[in-house]
Amino acid sequence: MDGAPADLWVFAYGSLMWRPGFAFDDVQPARLNGWHRRFCITSRHHRGTHGRPGLVLGLDRGGVTDGLAYRVAAGEAVGVRTYLRAREQISGVYREAHVKISLLAQDRAEHQALVYLAERDHPSFAPRYCVQRQAHIIAGARGQSGSNVDYLVNTLAELKRLGIRERELERVRACLGAIRGRRGKPLVSHTHLAAWPESQTLKSYDVNRYCHRTRCG
Repeated sequence: MDGAPADLWVFAYGSLMWRPGFAFDDVQPARLNGWHRRFCITSRHHRGTHGRPGLVLGLDRGGVTDGLAYRVAAGEAVGVRTYLRAREQISGVYREAHVKISLLAQDRAEHQALVYLAERDHPSFAPRYCVQRQAHIIAGARGQSGSNVDYLVNTLAELKRLGIRERELERVRACLGAIRGRRGKPLVSHTHLAAWPESQTLKSYDVNRYCHRTRCG
């Protein structure tokens, strides 16, 4: 019927792939062009703390990302969007957007999908660390949703199930094995970690400033 509310598509590329947390009517492998998945978000809530931040995935500019697209019934769309904002927009480091995705089924259908992109100007946006530094940060971090290591392992397991290779993430996991294999030593020594730059200190002002757009939306 013309004018009927449309279903909502949600593109998942990290923990939403293996822990969506919302009801959906369909899920399909999908591709997003123009953005790539990497550990570019400093986590002080879900996978780290203010005293010991972790790293989680975000979508940064350039490249391509394969993930999952969830189709949410129109009647559930408002509730799902509210849930995702509460989960993803704690500090405003993600920018809520609607982008074109392609389903990887035979017909390659295209849809506008809700996705959370990394906000490069946000203090919690992380530079491109080397693989070894990513591993050291992840190894010692834990937040309200669990350990940073579990986040990486679960994401790689889901990517493997989908037949997606992310070689940098695989190298980070290999480095983690070396760190955790040092018997008689801590999981990670803080002497290996330079202090987080002052520019990455997160203040309540930053949270209010970056979350304002979501509240207005």
